Formats: sequence, C-alpha cells, structure tokens
Amino acid sequence: MDHVDRILVQWQIERPDLDTSPMGVIGRLSRTAASVTVDLGNTFARHGIDASTFDVLATLRRQGPPYQLAPAALAIEAMVTTSAVAQRLNRLEAHGFISRLPRPDDGRGKLVELTTAGKELVDRVLPDHLATEEALLENLSARERRTLVELLSRVAPTSRSWKA
Repeated sequence: MDHVDRILVQWQIERPDLDTSPMGVIGRLSRTAASVTVDLGNTFARHGIDASTFDVLATLRRQGPPYQLAPAALAIEAMVTTSAVAQRLNRLEAHGFISRLPRPDDGRGKLVELTTAGKELVDRVLPDHLATEEALLENLSARERRTLVELLSRVAPTSRSWKA
C-alpha cells in the first residue's frame, strides 16, 4: 500500500458516500510528475542549466535548420506563456545560446535563433536527458509504455486547449 492508497482508505472511511477513485489517478500523476521533475532537474543541473533553458533550446533544435521560431510560436511549442518565453529569451541571449533577429517578412517582428553555442549545449545534454527518462521508465515494458502514452494522451491537454 502506497501513500495514495492510504489517502484513499482515509477518504473511504470519512466520506464513503463519495467516489474518490479520481484521487488515485491524479495523486499518482502528481507524485510521478514531481519525481520526474526532480530527476530531470538533477540531470540538467549536471550541465549547468535548468529545465526551462533546456526546453527553449530543445524546442529550437528540433525545428531543424536554421533553428528559428517567432517568440509566439516558441511559446506555443514550449507550452508556456509569451511572458515566460520573453524572460527565458533574455537570459538565454545573455548567455549566448540564442540570438534575436529581425523577421525578413516583417521588420517589426523578431525571430529567435539557436546559436552554435546553444546547439552544442542542447546536443550535449540530450543524451543524458534521454538516459534519465529511460531510467524513469525502466520498470515498464515497451507495450506498457505504449499503453501509458495512449492513456495519458487522452488526459493531457491538447495544443488546441493550451493558452499561450
């Protein structure tokens, strides 16, 4: 019996009139998310970065050459608010990991571009990031992973529902 099971038993005793089964799912998702955040954070810290740095750099890197996105598109791709992206970009630009360029089709707009230093950093971190994720999932078979992905995709917010 784990911590979440104990909570469910307590609620069953105190409020047997309610179906507390959603707490079992959400409680485990929350605990899992917290554990994943800590483990990935430790991986990023070994490289001198944090999760938000990796997120922006990886989002730009996976776009392919020339590794550019408009800030609003970057916010949508990274699933964060535009104000959060602006703060991250200021920090990343100061470290030389990204640069901001004028949009060729609109001189008022900007494009965010991954620099060589940013590309090298994300390419260095990515194998360790994936190894950490693999370690987190080592107790699941390939079939269980596919099932989990399918189930979570039904629960997770879609890009259409994400408000950047």
